[in-house]
Order: sequence, then C-alpha cells, then structure tokens
Amino acid sequence: MAKTSTTTQGLRAAIERSGYYPALVAEAVEAAVGGEPIRSYLVHQETTFDQNEVRRHVTVLVLTDNRFIVSHTDEQAADSTSPTPYATTSTESVKIGRISSVVVSRVVANPESYKPGTLPREVVLTIGWGAVSRIDLEPAACGDPNCEADHGYTGNSTADDLSLRVSEAGDGPETVREALAFAQCLSEATADTTR
Repeated sequence: MAKTSTTTQGLRAAIERSGYYPALVAEAVEAAVGGEPIRSYLVHQETTFDQNEVRRHVTVLVLTDNRFIVSHTDEQAADSTSPTPYATTSTESVKIGRISSVVVSRVVANPESYKPGTLPREVVLTIGWGAVSRIDLEPAACGDPNCEADHGYTGNSTADDLSLRVSEAGDGPETVREALAFAQCLSEATADTTR
C-alpha cells in the first residue's frame, strides 16, 4: 500500500492485510527501516504457478528520506535441504542517490479514447540502481555479405534490479493506484539532487 507521510503502524497493517507470513515479513522490513520515518510504501503479494505447484511471494518496497528498501519473501516446499516447508526473506537497502532509473510502464485499453486520470489496466515498475545488469550479446557483422572476418560481439547492458507488475484484473484497481503513487513518490525523491 502506498501512502505518503505514513507510519510504521500503517506499513505493518498493510503487511498483515496481505496475509503472507505477516510476522516474518514485518520483522524483516522493520529491521531494515530502523527508526527512519517512512515516506511511502507498497506491499505486493503475488501467486505464481510453477509446473504443478502454486507458489506465493511478497515484495515490500519502502521509501524513507534517505533510502529505498526492498524486501522479498518466498515460500519453498520441503526438499532435500529441509524436511519441512520454509520461507526465505531478504532485504536490500539502497541510498536514494544510487537509484539511476525509475521506469513506469502503463498499459491502457482503447488508447484512442483515453481520458487523463483513467486508471491503466496494468503498471510495471522497474527500478535500477546498478546492483544487477543484464547483458545481451550477439555476433557483430559488417555490411559486406561476403565478409568472413570475425567482428567480435555487440550488445546491450540493461539495469534490471527490480521489476514489479500489478494489474487491475489480478490485483485490483486500488493496488494499481498504490503502485502509481509509490512510483511517483520514488521518482520525486530521486529528482532531489541534495541527496
């Protein structure tokens, strides 16, 4: 749930509403946030299908005055490393000044009749801070169709630290609004050059 000037209690309530191991998730997030005031947050619980298994996971994004915090929790079925089901929770804390990009992709139906303020049916929020990059390489070629020389490789490097997708059909319109509000707050925070 995204709110500006919110409290730790509001964040905890949103985590509890998600229903996904709330005590575990809240403890990890609160430890990462520490005593900093929370400017905005987004709690996104997602269910995925992995062959014959239904798997759930939750991502919590928190913005403080100085940091962007990402927490992700996954559940795992019993396996060779554990005789009982288990969950893995990780948190990452990023200084606001390290965030290099905030990309908001909006999918709208019937764009020819779009009216400002209409809620997109889907939002993808991609945030980059340089921790993870994807490199796509392919053999380089020249314009000569008869050339057999090795021209090395060419490619692209893309920052891809976090990508989160919410949709009106899957998550509800309120979650889409919350994702947009969080993205705007984060984008504004990264525009502040005093950080």
